[in-house]
Amino acid sequence: MVFSSNIFLLFFLPIFLLAYFVTPQRFRNYTLLLASLVFYAYGAPDFILILVAACVVNFFLVKGMVRAQNPKTKKGICALSVVLALSLLLYFKYANFFVDNLNALLGWMHHVPVGWRDVALPIGISFFTFQSLTYTIDVYRGTTLPSRRLTDYVLYIMMFPQLIAGPIVRYNSVAAQIISRQSTMEGRMTGFYRFVIGLAKKVLIANTLAQVADQAFALGDGLSTGAAWIGMLSYTFQIYFDFSGYSDMAIGLGRMMGFSFPENFMNPYTSRSITEFWRRWHMTLGTFMKEYLYIPLGGNRKGAARTYLNLVIVFLCSGFWHGAAWTFVLWGAYHGLFQIFDRIGMAKILDKMGKLPSMLLTFLVVNLGWVLFRADGVQQAGTFYQALFAFKSGAALTLDAHFWTVFVLAVVFSFITLLKGGQKLQDRVFAETYTVRRSWVMFAVTTLLFILSVGSLMVSDFNPFIYFRF
Repeated sequence: MVFSSNIFLLFFLPIFLLAYFVTPQRFRNYTLLLASLVFYAYGAPDFILILVAACVVNFFLVKGMVRAQNPKTKKGICALSVVLALSLLLYFKYANFFVDNLNALLGWMHHVPVGWRDVALPIGISFFTFQSLTYTIDVYRGTTLPSRRLTDYVLYIMMFPQLIAGPIVRYNSVAAQIISRQSTMEGRMTGFYRFVIGLAKKVLIANTLAQVADQAFALGDGLSTGAAWIGMLSYTFQIYFDFSGYSDMAIGLGRMMGFSFPENFMNPYTSRSITEFWRRWHMTLGTFMKEYLYIPLGGNRKGAARTYLNLVIVFLCSGFWHGAAWTFVLWGAYHGLFQIFDRIGMAKILDKMGKLPSMLLTFLVVNLGWVLFRADGVQQAGTFYQALFAFKSGAALTLDAHFWTVFVLAVVFSFITLLKGGQKLQDRVFAETYTVRRSWVMFAVTTLLFILSVGSLMVSDFNPFIYFRF
């Protein structure tokens, strides 16, 4: 089940909210936990018991780690917990990739391929793993206390608003809220408003652009240069509005229940360097990679060469985390190299160029990287890059007035902070407090966007779920 589906919007969500708010305060965690298990089991019933069992095992492992007196024992239990979490991720997400590549190598060497039955990918496994790791490592470091109750820990890991597509929530940021939180009428109203804003970004903008992006990437050798650029830009805005829309929906759902989840995006396409882009794009992933991989590797404390190596390792891991394919690895390496270029001096050059030229150049670099991210394979990516710069004719895309309207809106909303008064307008849109007058405006906007989104889902069965591969 995904947020942008009518079964979630018209059945699951209203039933859950009704049950949640009629439940006495002290029992609401159990209602939320049950709903989260039902939510996940609906989409992946074969995996729900495995993930719950993993939660139970990790909960007691961390308890044992805390009680251990010997530092070596404590470290060993921490390592075991980390290995178990990563083992689940490696098996479910990457086993097929490794076996396919092994068989390709064996075939090249004229050996018999390894017999293998493809492993199904549980949705949300990456976010499940990351939150398990943050809990274990933070407790080991002493930056947070372990959860007292098993149900509270399972709720933290399996909470449905952020399980499928994030944001990545650290336990110490919500531990107190799991134990005690307040859901005010204003919080429910602003939370639902934020949810509907995200829903509209996903359904009304991202889905429309996705159809053109899919069409362009499917043309292969018949792709014209113009179609390639339109397809690339369509995917650039699709993935932003899709991903940030899901984050908005998660943040809104959490706020309705009294949770405060971290922001995940901050106008990333207005960045003036790739380093700045990664401070604005998927910010919770960037924080995770920095605190749990980059700094433990040595960060920038061991000289320039080691810093560059650490950056490449971090971005290779980041790329591979996004998907089990060589295109994701290359995408990670691509961004890692531009991080090094920024350190060497490119960031200073861009800064001297001025705001608009540096932003446009960074935007171009990000766009070209998205080709690797979207392509089904290295060969398709190569064909697409060739079409971008070959200045050739070819098959035309189906572009109607609806597409161009949505495309223009996507451009405006992506760069709105550059317009006069744009930052102030955006701050108002996402403000957490409202006057009575603005509450009526918010109610009208929410109602209109919700009706349009549900209507769009009813008349079309095109609703891609990008994060299935994550």
